[in-house]
Amino acid sequence: MYRTACICPSMIRLFLVNLAVRMGHTFFFDWECDGEVDHVGIVEKCENGIVYTVEGNSGDACRQKQYAVGSSVIYGYGIPAY
Repeated sequence: MYRTACICPSMIRLFLVNLAVRMGHTFFFDWECDGEVDHVGIVEKCENGIVYTVEGNSGDACRQKQYAVGSSVIYGYGIPAY
């Protein structure tokens, strides 16, 4: 059995990142707006300019959250590169 840990900045290399948000895509956050990915979530849906996500490690819990499509904390959306 192999155990793998992956932090956000190295995880993004495993994904094809684009800006066309779709349900099921991985959602990458850049909280400090410094060009480095800080957090990830999964896109649940996108409606009326709002992206709805499911995120782990959000206040020590798994939570549903929402962001404006044009939010400055959005680094991008992606799918695994396989």
